[in-house]
Amino acid sequence: MTFTLEDYICRLHTGCWYTWTDSSSKVYNNLALVPQVWNAGGTALIDNPHSLPSESACNAGVATLQTDWDAKDYSRLRKAKYNLLNQDEMRYDDVKNSTTTWVDAIDAIKVAHPKP
Repeated sequence: MTFTLEDYICRLHTGCWYTWTDSSSKVYNNLALVPQVWNAGGTALIDNPHSLPSESACNAGVATLQTDWDAKDYSRLRKAKYNLLNQDEMRYDDVKNSTTTWVDAIDAIKVAHPKP
């Protein structure tokens, strides 16, 4: 996954507090504030209390999102492999037959996809 400016902006505040002056080009120069937003109760429009973050803050935010995502890649890969195992059956067979098939399979996945 590659994060964008919009991914970062969406995480700053809830609700529709920003817009794009050109929705086909979602770059910082086309980012704008919505003049009014709904209040917390959703009962009235109020002046938008937010301000646009700086371009450098946006770039740093996108980079942080990407770094955090990339750092968890091992976890996503492990989960996908764990999901392919029939773990309940493996555990049952291990107990029944006094084997370590399940533990060995889990250890192999951890070796193939180590934590950074």
